[in-house]
Amino acid sequence: MTSLHATPARPTRRAVARGMLALAGLAGTGVTSACSRPVVADQAAARESRGPITIWTSNNEQELAWGKAVTEAWNADHPDEAVTLQEVPAGASTEEAITAAIVAGTTPDLLFAVSPAATTDWVRQGGLVNLSSFDGGTEYIEDRVGEVARGYVHEDGAYYQLPWKSNPVMIMYNRELFELAGIDPDDPGMDSYDSFLAGAQKIVDSGASPSAIWPAPTAEFFESWFDYYPLLLAQTGGIRLIEDGSATFASPEGISAGEFWEQIYARGLAPRETSTDNAMAVGSTAMQIAGPWAIASYDGTLDYGIMPVPTPDGAPPEEITTFADAKNASIFTSSQNQLTAWDVLRFATDIDQDRTLLDLTGQMPMRANLLEVLPQFFDENPAYRAFADQSARVADVPNIAGSIDIWQRFRDAYVASAILGKRSVSEEFPSVAHDIDLLVGA
Repeated sequence: MTSLHATPARPTRRAVARGMLALAGLAGTGVTSACSRPVVADQAAARESRGPITIWTSNNEQELAWGKAVTEAWNADHPDEAVTLQEVPAGASTEEAITAAIVAGTTPDLLFAVSPAATTDWVRQGGLVNLSSFDGGTEYIEDRVGEVARGYVHEDGAYYQLPWKSNPVMIMYNRELFELAGIDPDDPGMDSYDSFLAGAQKIVDSGASPSAIWPAPTAEFFESWFDYYPLLLAQTGGIRLIEDGSATFASPEGISAGEFWEQIYARGLAPRETSTDNAMAVGSTAMQIAGPWAIASYDGTLDYGIMPVPTPDGAPPEEITTFADAKNASIFTSSQNQLTAWDVLRFATDIDQDRTLLDLTGQMPMRANLLEVLPQFFDENPAYRAFADQSARVADVPNIAGSIDIWQRFRDAYVASAILGKRSVSEEFPSVAHDIDLLVGA
């Protein structure tokens, strides 16, 4: 297991699919408020046009800093194709805000906050440009990202999103609390379901912490990405929630992953209420499921380690696939200067800008052989090495229409069964899988 003491770069906890209702300008940074533009009717002409463009990034401080650095570097050499940086407007969720912007024709030229869960619907709305239609587009994406890129191909075989950055989900743990519970923090031996449950029980029974692990028990559609879904992917070698038009979670493997969490909650090893603070940092729990963005939350406050998510039989780390938690980049059909947008997209995802992304956010660029491509960063910041290694073995959400609705239906069933115990996982999962199969088929 990894013991981490190095001072990392400056990431903070990443907001997942949340944001502000209105776009706020940032004084003195070149970040402005969004403005409306009509959808471009002549897509062929726009595809060959160059000129000023607007890009949106997430509204967290670190990603805005990255966006500002990229914008300044580009604008210094391209005064006739200047980039304006803006925050992404987000309402109840980023996905909903972008969907509304596509309908209204108020999308930017280029977005660095694309949710894979929403991409298929956005393509069907006519909102996204086919990146494979640019000269060398598919080759650029696949050369940069490697085999993982194929998980982001649209149903027509083309790319409408460039896999940009990931936050591979692993388990972070408080080494001091493990020691208090009699668990070796250097080798916890919690790689199988049974051994994980036994270790979690020791943590609670010993009084080391009132809970062993504390995922969010709430019903938001995306929360299953940070409890159930990583275990499904790890157990099946990357089989997603929906494959070939059918739900996979009612399989023996899918039910097994659900029953693992059912046991966690039934034994009182995880709370059924929402944490109001950084639970692991204050000792309210011994473990959290997290990505590299969480390192800043714990560095300097506690001694922590990292381990992969468990599998039924304790698969070795190099065989474990986990949830990518990716955010990607896309060009919108509202862009009048799509060739410039494509050039900026490639510029913003070259090796230099990927190093800037690591330095400012601590999130993993989606790049093949990341440890070899940017070795100096990981030598200087060894805390991130485990996540970089895991980033080569990730999978994301299915590329299907209605993905968010499907995830919401699954989450409702998961909360009712695994967390609240209103019905067993073995009963609930097949029932909701049937409903979701009908929805996918429709």
